[in-house]
Amino acid sequence: MTSMETQQLTLGYQRQVIIDALDLQLPAGKISVLIGSNGCGKSTLLKSLARLLKPQQGSVILNGMDIQRRSTAAVARELAILPQTPSAPEGITVRQLVALGRYPYQSWMQQWSADDEAMVERALRQTGVQDLADRPVDDLSGGQRQRVWIAMTLAQDTDIVLLDEPTTYLDLAHQIEVLDLLRDLNRQEGKTIVMVLHDLNLACRYADHMVAVHQRTAFAQGRPADILTEALVKQVFDLNCRIIADPFFGTPLCIPFGRELPQ
Repeated sequence: MTSMETQQLTLGYQRQVIIDALDLQLPAGKISVLIGSNGCGKSTLLKSLARLLKPQQGSVILNGMDIQRRSTAAVARELAILPQTPSAPEGITVRQLVALGRYPYQSWMQQWSADDEAMVERALRQTGVQDLADRPVDDLSGGQRQRVWIAMTLAQDTDIVLLDEPTTYLDLAHQIEVLDLLRDLNRQEGKTIVMVLHDLNLACRYADHMVAVHQRTAFAQGRPADILTEALVKQVFDLNCRIIADPFFGTPLCIPFGRELPQ
């Protein structure tokens, strides 16, 4: 099973350090969620994990090898990333977009094959968008469009899927729909899911492993029930809250409040 970790990873832009000497292990076959305040470096870290940002120091290790020493095509066959606001070419259909996920497997020696076609059809079925296959992506709702983007990453057929705020701009029903889909992919196919989420309660519900990014490092990491405390929320988000057990799922439930303490 594909494994991923960082060793003394330092990230930044020019002279500004965003992540400093980070040691992180992401459990294989689990759902890991990155949480933290705006601007803390979650998306920067995700880009580095996907080999889209070169470290200033340290390394990202994918299956025992520094990811920077591997070819782009080799990395793309082991991990896929869905950015926060992906954009599709105008007029492209759902099937055409999903088929782009097979690009890492194409070469002048290996053209489009029956296996590629089968992977596209499988991804369409897995995400429940097969009936939308011939529609332009631009015509879809936000929830449908997000499912199509996830289908494209599934067609890429990687063990690791990285997602930057996959529920952004979605209403609550579509947020749950997308997160349920990702959990199904993890539980049924063993895919390692690493994603950034802003909603702490949804993060606690869906995460097997949680990483709180703060002060340029992993401020805390572990099971949500083990690390999400009122003190952590205050330190990481500068927010007062109460943490109780979710009455349905038993996971930590964060109830925030402002400067005025509840009676």
